[in-house]
Amino acid sequence: MNIQQLRYVFEVARHGLNVSEAAEALFTSQPGVSKQIRLLEDELGVEIFVRHGKRLIAITEPGQQVLLIAERMLLDVENLRKVGAEFSNEATGGLSIAFTHTQARYALPRVVQAFMARYPNVRLSFHQGNPKQVCEYVLSGAADIAIATEAIAEHEDIVMLPCYQWNRCVIAPQRHPILSEHPLTLEAIARYPLVTYDFAFTGRNRINEAFTGRGLRPNVILTAIDSDVIKTYVAMGLGVGILARMAYDAAVDKDLGMLDAAHLFESSTTRIGVRRNAWLRGYVYAFIEIFAPHLSRRVVELALAGGGEDPGL
Repeated sequence: MNIQQLRYVFEVARHGLNVSEAAEALFTSQPGVSKQIRLLEDELGVEIFVRHGKRLIAITEPGQQVLLIAERMLLDVENLRKVGAEFSNEATGGLSIAFTHTQARYALPRVVQAFMARYPNVRLSFHQGNPKQVCEYVLSGAADIAIATEAIAEHEDIVMLPCYQWNRCVIAPQRHPILSEHPLTLEAIARYPLVTYDFAFTGRNRINEAFTGRGLRPNVILTAIDSDVIKTYVAMGLGVGILARMAYDAAVDKDLGMLDAAHLFESSTTRIGVRRNAWLRGYVYAFIEIFAPHLSRRVVELALAGGGEDPGL
């Protein structure tokens, strides 16, 4: 038994039992992967995968347990590498961040700039996706940290750290009637076609809950995965937009008017997610603290260890 065999098993499972895709991801051959998995099964005395001819079609019950152990062992191996890298060169390495579009466009630029000024020899890599995908990047080891509003809390293997709260605004073309609504109400918003976030993104559930709570059924005619698309179609006159407040800039969005809608919707919390039991290099703690100053290294370490109080906001 060796680590490479465990890595092959884990990658095959991660690629939906597609051995060809797993081999490609591992930069090796499909027959080589199949052979090593068979050798591991022979050594363990159990089958990890259910086969139909040459195809893998399911994971056996003992295979599920093997995969859980393999995942832990591979994480420990990666942690050992990070320990070595940390003490051989504390300011050199790589940091991979997974995030949603709104965070990348409006919250992260100043943080990245400050981080790179402090750690010029750290290579940054980014993964953008919806909140579920962002979490999967961390769970698979493709990213060190996740930054998102939804979905992180749904994963037991991700430690969740609150960063900041935000709310929403309503945008419309200049001189649109809704901009004269004072105070702004949900009933007034519901009179117009709406353009807002896709269901997987940026606190969409908060929007749905607010309207449902008042017995309203808004006419959502277009949903988008990022704020810039919403602003583009609102500017075209397609409808009224509901947007993260941080995404509106009066100096840039001159063709759009804005009304604050924080009194209409429950606020959302952006969080940083880190895989439980991960060993983080010093500059990862630094990045987290630049993004959310109340999340000091001690606070994060306590959270990873399962102790300490909720850092709050």
